[in-house]
Amino acid sequence: RDVTGVQTCALPIWNLMIVGLEGKVERKEPTFLHINVNGIIYEVFTSINCSSSITTETIKINTTHIIKEESSSLYGFTDTNEQKLFNTVIKINGVGPKVALAICSTFTPTTFSQIVTDKNVDMLKRVPGIGPKGASRILVELSGFVVDGEASNDPLIGNKNEAAMALESLGFKKDVITKALNGCNGTTTGDLVKEALKKLQK
Repeated sequence: RDVTGVQTCALPIWNLMIVGLEGKVERKEPTFLHINVNGIIYEVFTSINCSSSITTETIKINTTHIIKEESSSLYGFTDTNEQKLFNTVIKINGVGPKVALAICSTFTPTTFSQIVTDKNVDMLKRVPGIGPKGASRILVELSGFVVDGEASNDPLIGNKNEAAMALESLGFKKDVITKALNGCNGTTTGDLVKEALKKLQK
């Protein structure tokens, strides 16, 4: 009970998980929004791509709610694939929400998926806050990442990705591996590795 004798709720409001908001945009900046939901204004952090895509006064937005010991933050997404990317990246050790949003601001989910497939460290290093070591770690841990609906477009992507990793572990350079795999006709990881090895050992 408080000093007036009225019983109060012991559950802090930040223990409640917020997975989406629908309301009026009171303020829009490149990296955050203020959304009025029935008189309560929420601050929602967004990527630059997400913020620029919002053109209406009233919106419905998906959110990832990150709760820490002394803080509670909302991250908003109008694209479910961007949210999938954000939620996947923040699970990597050393990558926080700030860097995850920077990735979402720099690349679309489809572009990022291709970067992962190609293991393109140079492209990923363009993201503020990501160095060579961080880029390499992200590409390794997110091997095989695809946006929803993308995997069926090319069933060989996953197998080629696995074959490339196997060949890299044998000491071959990435650019040489890419050229070798591009000319392979195999469909399974094992067949691709065997076929590529014959070319690489010539």
